[in-house]
This record gives sequence, C-alpha cells and structure tokens, in this order.
Amino acid sequence: MTSSPANGNPAHGRPAQDGPADHQPAQGGAPGGATENSGPAGADAPDGPSAADAAAADYGADSEPARPSPAAPASDDEPLRVTTLELFFDLVFAFTLTQLAALLADTLSLAGTTQVLLIFGLLWWMYEGYAWLTNARPPVHTAERLLLLVGMAGFLAIGLAIPHGFGGSGLALGVGYLVVVLVHGRLYYRVNRNIVRVVPFNVVSALLVITASLLRGPSGAERPAAYALWIAALAVQLGSPLIVHPRNLFELRATHLSERHGALLLVALGESVVSIGVGAEELVGRTGQENARVVAAAVLGLALAAALWWIIFAGGDQERAEQVLTDATSERRTALALSALFYGNIPLLLGVVAISAGVRQAIGHAAALEAGPAAAALVLAAGAALFLAGDVAIRRLLRLGPVRLRAGTAALVLATAAIGATISLEVQVAAVTVVLVLMLVLERRRAPAGQ
Repeated sequence: MTSSPANGNPAHGRPAQDGPADHQPAQGGAPGGATENSGPAGADAPDGPSAADAAAADYGADSEPARPSPAAPASDDEPLRVTTLELFFDLVFAFTLTQLAALLADTLSLAGTTQVLLIFGLLWWMYEGYAWLTNARPPVHTAERLLLLVGMAGFLAIGLAIPHGFGGSGLALGVGYLVVVLVHGRLYYRVNRNIVRVVPFNVVSALLVITASLLRGPSGAERPAAYALWIAALAVQLGSPLIVHPRNLFELRATHLSERHGALLLVALGESVVSIGVGAEELVGRTGQENARVVAAAVLGLALAAALWWIIFAGGDQERAEQVLTDATSERRTALALSALFYGNIPLLLGVVAISAGVRQAIGHAAALEAGPAAAALVLAAGAALFLAGDVAIRRLLRLGPVRLRAGTAALVLATAAIGATISLEVQVAAVTVVLVLMLVLERRRAPAGQ
C-alpha cells in the first residue's frame, strides 16, 4: 500500500490552492479548518465562534463562501458526523445497487456481469467524490442542500435506467451521470475553485457513456464498440491522478469518513432485504406449500443478510477503524482511506449485489426443491466470497483483527456453488448462512478474554 496521495480519487478533488491569498479562510472559518500553523480549534480564542457558527459562515447565503486550505487539519475536538441529508443520499445510491442486483439476477451471463461491473465502477467513483465533498464541509446551507438533491435525482435517474442501461435506456443513464458529475463539480467549486482541473475528466467520462448509448445495433442493444467506450470512460477516471497529481492535498475527518462508509453498507444491506421481500411478494399466491417455500427462502435471505451485518458491525470493527484513522498522520490517513475505504469497499458492495441477485434467484426457484441454474449458484457463492475478501482486506490494512479464519471461510463458501447447482439454491443460501455463523462462533471462542 502506497501512502502517496497521487493514487487519490480525482472525483474527491481537493486540489492545491494556487489562487490568491484571500481565498484562504480566516482562522476557524471552516468546520475543523484550522491552518497548518494553528492549534486545535478554539485553543487561542476560547470565546470564538462554535463549529456550527463557522459552518454557517462558510455557507453565507449571499456571498461566495470562504475556501479552506486543503492542508488544514481537521479538529478532533468536535468530530464531524454524518448528516441526515447524507443518509438520504445514501438511500438513493443504494437503490442503484438494488437495480444492479436485479440486472445481474435477470441476465446471469458474462455480458450482464460486465455491465454490472462497468456501471458500478463509474457510480462508486462519483459516490466517493460526494462522500469526500461532504467530509470537507457538511451541507448546511439551503443552496448546497438543493444542489445535493439534484445530484440525488441524477443517481435516481441512473438507477431507473440500469435495467436497460446498455439498451434503450442508455441515453437516460448517461445524462443522469452527467448531472451527477456537474453537480459534484459545482458543489466542490464552492469549497475549492481548483476542482476545475479535475471536473473535465469526469465530464469526458460522462460524455463517453452518452456516446456509447448512441451506438446501438438492429436489436436495440449496444454494439461491441459501446463497451469499449464504457471501459474508456472508467479508465479516464481511474487514470486521471496520473495527470492531475493531488499530492499532500487531502485532509480527512476520520470520524465522518468511517461513519459514512459504515452507514452506506448498512443501507445497502437493508435495501437488499427490501428487494428480497419485493421479489417474494410477487411469487406468493400459489399453493400453500409453494408459498411456504417462497417465504422460507425469503427468511433465509434475511438470515444471510443478518450474518453479513454481524460480520461487519457486531465485533467493534467500525469503532476500531475510526480510531486507527484518527490516530494516523494526515498523509497516512489519506492513504488508508483510499486503500481501505475506497478500494476495500468495492468487493464488499459488489458482494452485497451478487448475494442479493443469488437470493432473488433462490426465491424464484423456491416453489420446488430442484437444482438451480449453475450461474445463479456461482453468483451467490462468489458474492459471499467477495464480501469476506473485502472485509479481510479492510481488516488487514487497518489492523483490526485476525483475518485467517475469514480468508479461509471465503474459500469455503465458494464451494457451496456445487450445492446450488446440484440440490437447490434455497439449500445453498442456508449453507452459506451456516458457514458464516460457524465462522463467527469460532472467532468468538478464539477471542481473548474480555473482548
């Protein structure tokens, strides 16, 4: 793991302030925004403005807000917490994950998997951009809140277009993504005007997606060249740090960042349960025995989601991760946030998407005890393995605890694909859940006394 912020996500863009000095804030002007040479917020002026007053001043209604120095360390005296508007934003973003799960469940093909990965890559890039934006300064002023709602509308449009994003709804998806990019750029411009160096990469990426939507074959599906444009769109964003070097430019509030990613994962798990319930409701109405099996499959899906929750949230990993990020130096914190939170959450969320798709397939085949599609069994097993692999990566990078048992369990759940392909997907869901529960029990027994 490199500690160079040159690997940073440009969508997060807090580029260096090269502008005139009057763009720098007065001391204590931004939440936690003391300059490098200042002490903790309020240390020299006990009667100075509170963090809330400072935030309100930054979001002055009729004037351009002050722009904090990107090197300004965040105050640990008053940790920035996730706002309810950010949770609302996460709910909308989680809808796109639910739609990706539906797309994967409905296709179960190499093309469908490729589409899910490409769409997720672009969406996750910009979601992180918004997470880092609100980490720099919370949305407390009406104008910024309204703009954030417009960005949410862009994500909603993308979510609605995902089922046919590589077909008739491709243009709507591309336009929605362009809205997301432009709103992010405008909001960040109010924090740091040098975001204009980064926005062109995101805009080009959105334009490539729009162009790809225009390349359709006779059947309405996008041509192979369209996939090349999608790959180019993702490469533009992932490769942008090679051109714009954001060195020593990120100052992150550890409490907010850890809480935000935990909240998103919790919302994603909740959305997966909702989608399972909706899928089961559509199938209920058959014979009593068939309905009972569908309900049983849905309950097993809930049990699996509960096991995933227990793995992430019940062992104190979130609190330890927050402490590790808080104790790290500024440069080290940025490197850990990128490697553990940005990259580490990719397999976690893709795992949730794949598991949700597999459970939906299990519910669809629950009317009779029979072998399910091999592709569905593989998706379910791979989803559970991906989830554990992401958790192992985060635990290893942040040194949160032992990882060998979880790594071994990731390999074990892959073997459950044989159960779904030869017996039934419903039994496979139960098997994956049992394996995860046994892992948690073994971990508890091995834990030192008092933990």
